[in-house]
Amino acid sequence: MSLNPALNISDLRRLAQKRLPRMVFDYIDGGADDEVTLRDNSHRFSDYQLLGHVLKDVSSIDLSTTIMGAESALPFVTAPTAAQRLFHPMQGERAMARAASKAGTIFSLSTLGSVAIEEIAENCQGPKWFQVYVWRDRVLVKDILDRVRAAGFTGLILTVDMPVAGNRERDPRNGFSIPPKITAKTAMQALVRPGYLLDLACSPTILPVNFPDTGEREGIIELVNRQFDNSVTWDYAAWLKEVWRGPLAIKGISRTDDAETALSIGANAVWLSNHGGRQLDTAPATIDLLAALAEAVHARNGTLIFDGGIRRGSDIAKALALGADGVAIGRAALYGLAAGGEAGVQRAIDILTAELIRTMQLLGAGSVADLTPDLVLTPK
Repeated sequence: MSLNPALNISDLRRLAQKRLPRMVFDYIDGGADDEVTLRDNSHRFSDYQLLGHVLKDVSSIDLSTTIMGAESALPFVTAPTAAQRLFHPMQGERAMARAASKAGTIFSLSTLGSVAIEEIAENCQGPKWFQVYVWRDRVLVKDILDRVRAAGFTGLILTVDMPVAGNRERDPRNGFSIPPKITAKTAMQALVRPGYLLDLACSPTILPVNFPDTGEREGIIELVNRQFDNSVTWDYAAWLKEVWRGPLAIKGISRTDDAETALSIGANAVWLSNHGGRQLDTAPATIDLLAALAEAVHARNGTLIFDGGIRRGSDIAKALALGADGVAIGRAALYGLAAGGEAGVQRAIDILTAELIRTMQLLGAGSVADLTPDLVLTPK
């Protein structure tokens, strides 16, 4: 599929929709319950207006920055998302890792990834982080962290906003599962996407391969139900920081009191996220929480990472101006992956980079540090 028509992330989304069976596209595209938070995450950006300076030297724009101790050529990173081979069976996380590495930005691997930790290290020469959930089996966590450390990952992300899976109604309506199961409903969806079906048939089964005790019959949902522990408290995060002994971000925080607790137990970064609107519906759009959370985090010398609804380079500029130290892209990169593998991810990164540079030039901001709150008019 040609990527030439893709001028923006919405174009990549349409190309992804054309290539993927409906059940797989809806898994990327959908949210919880009535999908109010899913919509608000992206739509609320338009309520924040930009007011730039004029007659500034913007002949050269510096996008480089440091996020949680990792140097990056870009102020945005790829968010950890599960089972990326589902969206491009032949490449999956390999494509995302290579594209991020070539762009000089940080790649994040999900604990539910479909490519082995060691293989990611071979495909990503740049900075990389690993994401974990709250697992019941702490010995398993220690073993995985040993592998992660040996593979050269320098940052750890603990996702805390998933004590239970959100109610994502598109998935049961479509008969969706990971790995995909053949039923009359799913077969009809797949048959109208023969290119995807061929890739799937020629690829290994899509499984959470970094868990040695996962059998061919256990998919991601079964693993989640078996291993996720919704009874633990902040003590788990403190234990994880002690075991990891490196930079730690706690992802899924939206309250200032939780942010302060995260930093008090040793986290280096607070990751403002509502899981892309896939968990608690009617939660506020993350952009609406950013300024207050940034103030609380920076008062304690912490790092703030932001995600939720990024579709334009101007969205990244607004988030940085309102206090984010780094921005993560999830669906924007996945649309590219689904549309064209590594080349599609690279197109997504290139689109956002070009839009961000243009926005900064129009704002009179020559570097990431020049993106300050006075450039954004917040809604009343």
